[in-house]
Amino acid sequence: MDQLIQKLREFRDERNWQQFHNPKDLAVALSIEASELLEAFLWKTPEAADPEKVKEELADVLAYALLLADAYDFDVNAIVLEKIARNAEKYPVDKAKGSAKKYTEL
Repeated sequence: MDQLIQKLREFRDERNWQQFHNPKDLAVALSIEASELLEAFLWKTPEAADPEKVKEELADVLAYALLLADAYDFDVNAIVLEKIARNAEKYPVDKAKGSAKKYTEL
């Protein structure tokens, strides 16, 4: 993960783009790229979406998410593991398995 974030920093810094990569703008860019990912599925079955388009947009989403985490000096592995632990408490297997209900409805 660190190697990937370093590559993103290098790409950004070679172009002098850090000036545009404040947390707010990274979050906005992340949202826009997530919308472009959704567009790949618009009016299609999941199987009909172009995998190359999905891959391209997903890469953009991941890149902006990693840059946002880097802007806050977050440890990506740690924050994801913490979120999984919190979700495990909110969605215990015996109540949530096979259900799409929100934890407040279980």
